[in-house]
Amino acid sequence: VLSLCCEACKKVVFHVPSELEADTLVGRVDLKECLQSAEFISSSDGNFKILEDGSVYTTSAVSLSAEKKTFTILLKDIQEQVQKKIHVSLVEEEKKTQKTRHARDTVLKRTKRRWGPIPSVMIENSLGPFPLQIQQVQSDTAQNYTIYYSASGPGIDQDPKGLFYIERETGNIFATRAVDREQYPSFQIICFATTPDGYSPEVPLVHTIRIEDDNDNAPYFTQDLFEFSVPENSKPGVVVGKVTAEDRDEPYTLHTTLKYRIVSQNPPVTPAFSLHSDTGLIAVLLPQLDRELVSSYTLLVEARDMAGQPFGLCTTGTAVIRIEDTNDNAPSFKQIQYETRVEENRVNVEILRVSVVDLDEPGSPSSGAVYEIIRGNDDRAFEITTDKNTNEGVLCVVKGLDYESAKQRILVIAVNNEAPYMLAPHSQQLSQSTSSVTVHVLDVDEGPVFKPCRLRLDVKECEEIGTSIGRYLAEDPETGNSEGISYRIPPDQCNWISIDERSGEVRTIKVLDRDVGEMRRGQCNITVLAIDRNGKTGTGTIQVFIQPGNKNYPRITKTDYIMCRDRKPICLTAQDGDESPYSTPFVYRITDRSLASSWKITRHNDNSVYLSPKGDIPFGVYSIPVSVIDNGGKVGENHVTVNLCDCVTPSECSGVRGLSGGNVTLGVWAILAMILGSLLLLLILITICGCCGSGVMHRHVTDDCANHNLIISNTEAPGEEVMDHNIIPLQNTSDQGGYGIKTGDQQTFEMVKGRGHTLESVKGGGHQTLGSVKEGGGQAVMDTCRYSYSEWHNFTHPRLGEKVHLCRQDEEQKHSEDYLLSYNYEGKGSLAGSVGCCSDQHEEEALDFLDQLEPKFRTLAETCVKR
Repeated sequence: VLSLCCEACKKVVFHVPSELEADTLVGRVDLKECLQSAEFISSSDGNFKILEDGSVYTTSAVSLSAEKKTFTILLKDIQEQVQKKIHVSLVEEEKKTQKTRHARDTVLKRTKRRWGPIPSVMIENSLGPFPLQIQQVQSDTAQNYTIYYSASGPGIDQDPKGLFYIERETGNIFATRAVDREQYPSFQIICFATTPDGYSPEVPLVHTIRIEDDNDNAPYFTQDLFEFSVPENSKPGVVVGKVTAEDRDEPYTLHTTLKYRIVSQNPPVTPAFSLHSDTGLIAVLLPQLDRELVSSYTLLVEARDMAGQPFGLCTTGTAVIRIEDTNDNAPSFKQIQYETRVEENRVNVEILRVSVVDLDEPGSPSSGAVYEIIRGNDDRAFEITTDKNTNEGVLCVVKGLDYESAKQRILVIAVNNEAPYMLAPHSQQLSQSTSSVTVHVLDVDEGPVFKPCRLRLDVKECEEIGTSIGRYLAEDPETGNSEGISYRIPPDQCNWISIDERSGEVRTIKVLDRDVGEMRRGQCNITVLAIDRNGKTGTGTIQVFIQPGNKNYPRITKTDYIMCRDRKPICLTAQDGDESPYSTPFVYRITDRSLASSWKITRHNDNSVYLSPKGDIPFGVYSIPVSVIDNGGKVGENHVTVNLCDCVTPSECSGVRGLSGGNVTLGVWAILAMILGSLLLLLILITICGCCGSGVMHRHVTDDCANHNLIISNTEAPGEEVMDHNIIPLQNTSDQGGYGIKTGDQQTFEMVKGRGHTLESVKGGGHQTLGSVKEGGGQAVMDTCRYSYSEWHNFTHPRLGEKVHLCRQDEEQKHSEDYLLSYNYEGKGSLAGSVGCCSDQHEEEALDFLDQLEPKFRTLAETCVKR
């Protein structure tokens, strides 16, 4: 059949014979160029069919009565909603006629080269005869030269070797045997044209030999057995699964176009499933799939190529469809009434087994029974469970029954399934199955019963031994009274209480203290036995709880304190061993009235207060009685000792208090150091007295010595002239000077050295300075002698320097700040020198330097010097 393919989606023309038989290939149309994804392909003429690869076949014998026959190929994309049309025209082949060419006709002819033929086609599994010519290649240069042809490649000199060969002189290509397309779909060989002397006038030609498919492979299923499942009572149209077959022939041809169908169904009842012929999907067809009637179906399915035509190759497969159970059958009791017996007071005993009938699959949630007691079990004395092995309901007594209260119990039991009930189509709702059980209670002789079975008794802490804390009685269930019942406490329990054998009265046998041994937990459970005349026993439990009491006095945890000159309040904290409500908050009071007037207490929190002096009280050690009252009214007396010390830090007074306590023992080295220090001090005093004696021999003291001294006064208003004998005379020096002032209990010496840098020594507490003596009341008396500044300076300067050096070398330099202070530079001094320079080396009237004083010092000079 000759075919000519024109532009897609417009018009295609096929040149065919006038007579076409059925199933004849007319031609092939490229459908993808027109519509890439065509889901629906149809022909407007029923005499022609179009396959998915674009092949056009006749479905019956066609005769072209007219010269031209047309029809349309319709392509549809359902998802994209696109539609395309291809117009196909069939034209009868023209017969070759001899045409006379006139001399004047101009011949325009395009010569086609023969060294490039179209690809060759060889039918798969061809029957020959062999060798079979399949193509010829020729070179146009053969008209001028002698050309020899040769070829190489797969099928010639490569595997499979010897399948093809080319004649040397003619260029004919022959096949020597049949070829399987599934193994070798095509071959590409290289053809050569050469002259006898080896010249190649043509470029080597790559020639393709395509093996045309033959329907020699039957389809096959991808699985030996397909297994599916579907719930029973599924609606028609529900997809069950999909069977799949494949074909090794050329894809997108009739050889691989498969159709599916169900050959048979087992059991051979009404067809329950349908099979889609193109996709292989299996769907539910029967509206009532009942697992209880048919639990599974076996389908024999067929797959046939050539689009299912009878001459196509086919194969069969098996699909097994299992019907899954749903709970469409409600369980029902085998009996609607049961009777059983049980003795009173029996507990955790099985009294009855009940069974049900369920048509659903055994062992599945659809048939698993769940029992419940819906009436007659208000006191929850009964319990019913399911035996998983037998699916029976097991009725048990979990709480003892009392014959005297009820001689018979009637229960109503209902049953359901583990899975929820699903109503089958076209069926009616079923009512829940129930059954009644009559339980007869048998009378037995019972022991005494305590009422209540657990008694709580609260006991105050530290109650006296033998205190009655309650009664615990038991009753005989048969008589309803306590006559003839005796009581006792078994051994090996906490030995806190005793019970009277006849009356049941409970008393303490020891003092219950929460701070002692096993009583720290504050409670104890004690088992009590009750015994009747027949020896039957009953047990009860007494829970003894120890209630906290107010047995401890509050006390202050720390009673010794040191308070320095800043008089920072002291925090007093008390503790009480009792629990709430007998502990905090505490109330603090100073019981001594005289001390209460000079000391005060300020609240801090529930268990702490601040203690501080009310005013400026003298330094000393104070013992302050403080009473602390807890929340229960219990009073604790405490003595707080406060050392009010003239110090900066408490550590300065800690050593003094330790010595005054009388409990410190001095070692041998400490005593020796004290003796050596005393001897050294005595030697210094003797030396000073000797210097004073020599000074008196050379001096004459005048009455108006006040004219040469500075008077220190705390009076802000102008005062009267005072003669003070505690003032050291002035002296002017060019490089160093100093002044000494004695005020009451404290003396200060300052020595100026260099440019504004001073050494200061401040000493208090009973020390004496050169030329001064302390008397009672802090008043100073007239020195017996005066010394010149140079004498005083020569004696004290090296010794004070040594002391200062030793103080700086103290451990961690702890007290060096008290002795050595550095002053900042304050500028160049005035012509008058230091105002504080004391000297008696100049004559009494040599005061000329006062005339050159700066203005701000003139007023001071006029005040201190009498003209």
